[in-house]
This record gives sequence, C-alpha cells and structure tokens, in this order.
Amino acid sequence: MSSSARALGIMQGTPPAPGKRPTLENWDLAPFNRWSFQNVRMVLPTAAIRRGAGPASNLPRDHQGLDDLAVAGPDGQATTLAGLLEATECDGFLVLHRGRVAHERYLNGMQAHTLHLSQSVGKSFVSTLVGILWGRGLLDLEKPVSHYLPELAGRGYADALLWQVLDMRSGVKFNEEDYGDVDAEIGMLDRAAGWKPHRAGQPETVIELIEALVQERPHGGHFVYRSIETEVLGWLVARVAGMPLVEVMSRELWGPMGAEFDADFTVDRDGTALASGGLNAALRDYGRFGQLFLDQGCIDGRQVVPAEWVAQCRRGDRAAFAVKYADYFPSHPEACYSRQWWVLDPARGRHVALGIFGQMVWVDPADRLVVVALSTWPDYLDPARRGALFKACEAIGRALNS
Repeated sequence: MSSSARALGIMQGTPPAPGKRPTLENWDLAPFNRWSFQNVRMVLPTAAIRRGAGPASNLPRDHQGLDDLAVAGPDGQATTLAGLLEATECDGFLVLHRGRVAHERYLNGMQAHTLHLSQSVGKSFVSTLVGILWGRGLLDLEKPVSHYLPELAGRGYADALLWQVLDMRSGVKFNEEDYGDVDAEIGMLDRAAGWKPHRAGQPETVIELIEALVQERPHGGHFVYRSIETEVLGWLVARVAGMPLVEVMSRELWGPMGAEFDADFTVDRDGTALASGGLNAALRDYGRFGQLFLDQGCIDGRQVVPAEWVAQCRRGDRAAFAVKYADYFPSHPEACYSRQWWVLDPARGRHVALGIFGQMVWVDPADRLVVVALSTWPDYLDPARRGALFKACEAIGRALNS
C-alpha cells in the first residue's frame, strides 16, 4: 500500500523537518514527488495559463461505482480498480464516458482544484496549438522549422521539416534513453529548463540548448522519442503567434475548451515555458482536453481543433515506429506515434498522451471513453504499472459499454 506525502512527513510542520524538504536536486524523485507534483509552484518558477472569464464547459455526472471493478494489478494478481489506484501511487483518476463523469477519485491529498504536473502529457497540448495554427493556414508542415525560426539556420535543426519534428523523426542528436543519465542531453534539458541546478559552461536556457544541438543522421528517418522536439514546437508556436506560449495556450485552447481552472507551465531563466513536460493543470481540465479529441476537436458546436488534425493524431507510420519501438507496447502490436501522441490502435483510433511517473490521458473513440491518470510513481518508467493501467482502461470500457 502506498503512503501519502502527509504520511511520509514531506513538507509537514512549521518548519518541515530536515530531510523532508524537497530540493532542486531531488524534488521530482521519490518520495518527494508525492508532494511536489501537486505543488510545483512552490518549487519552480511558473507562468499562468488563464482560463478567461467564460463559463467552464459542462461535464455532467453519471457515476457508475467503478471502485470495485475487477482488474489486474501490476503483478498480474486480481484486484479492484480502487486497489490498483492505491497500488500505483495514483493522485487523481477520472473517467469520462460519452462526455459524462463516470468516475472521479482523488488520493494523496489531491483535490479538484489542485494543479498536478503532467510531464510529457503536455506534449500533446503543445502539438494541438500547432494544429490550430496549421488549420488557419499559418503553418505549413512541409516547410523547414528554420523558415519560422531563422536562428536555426546552419544548426542541427536547419533542414528539418515541421512534420518531422512533430513526429519526432528529425536527425538531431538527443539522448533520452535514460532519464537518470545526468550527462545525457535529457539531463542538459533539465538544467536548461531550471528543473535541476545549472552546470557551468552548459546552455542556460532551453532555446540555447536547441541552438547547440547537432544533426547525427538524415531528417525524416525512423522515430526516436526526444523531448527536445517539443521544445522546438513551443518556440515556433510562440514566434508565429507573436506571444508567449502560455498566452497562446490560454487564447487558443484553455479558454475555448472551457477549462474550469487556470493552469501553468514551468519556465526557464528567459521565461520560456517547458513545452515538453512543464504543464500543471487540474484533473477535470485534462479530461476536457481528452474529450475535445474524442469529439474530433469540437465542443458545444464550436470547432476548436481542426477535425483533420485530430484524425492525424489517430494514425501514424508503424514502420518508422517499429525500427526501435516494435515491442514498446506488448498489448498493442500496431502502435505508432503521430503529432506528439502515442497511437496504440490506429484501427479504432485509440491514442494516448503519456508522461513519466505515471501521467496519462487515454482517448478511445470506439468506447467513447476518456481516462485521465495523474500519478507519482517511484520510477520514471514502469512497464508493469503502465500495462496494468492500460488493461484497466480496457476493462472500464467493456463495463461501461456492456
């Protein structure tokens, strides 16, 4: 059974006890992430994503009593959905079926208004802004990113086309195979973003890091997961829109989709939002985003995201994916990657936004189902927990559609 941040004594007392206060070195690691993922504003600088003055979009409630639903745990043993959430350090869990709240649970002190870090789930939000601008004719996916960001001319990303960056198929060198490798490029991104202490002589901001990267293979080859691609997209969106990324998010997505609460992004020394993993938002607003994609980009009769963009996010190039990731999702043999979404099953349109330490927005059009999980796993990646969560989503879909 998992322990809450309160039970662990993290940031409890006035002042908290020595050894129970997260530091810049360890805030995102267990056990401190049990507290800090719900309190990022107290750890790092952030910039607000305003929801605006309009009403929140309606999420009617139709609770289905799923706590006792039979599912398998990470060890393969039989348990209940409630037991699985406890066993996997889940902080918030939401099920939307046909646009209605079928299940909503908060654990580890999380509440409805709490902003929770979503790590790489934010990638799918940023790519949505690309889709919105593309739908207005402001972006051409066949143009090189240096067309929009002249600073990249003559650098690693110079000739990479926008679609290649969207699908993480550029040839730029960026090692993200081990999140604990502080000497790899992913460690450099953590430091440039201000998530970890800076090292002398290394890029001091995210944009400086982008400009420093080199090309190691032809652009347009096989898929390799690299968070830096989303940082290029965030910079490009801000440049084309003529305003900071948080303002683009507010005007083009957060307000139009009827978010219930303000959200925020962590920002670096230049005030640049960490597009690839710095989004903090409330549980139901992650659900609203998933519902927007379930409904083909439309909400209350308004087309917020082009329907064709949503369609592109549900299909991808399996051959390009399988070169390195053929067995990444054992239960989904046709999986691929497209437009900053993991496409689990192109035939049924099942796609998912995923973040390390157990963040997920699951969208399954066939089941009319959206599932959001916000967690604080002790490890960056845990295939057993992820697999159990996927199977639980499938079980929920069967139960609600039976």
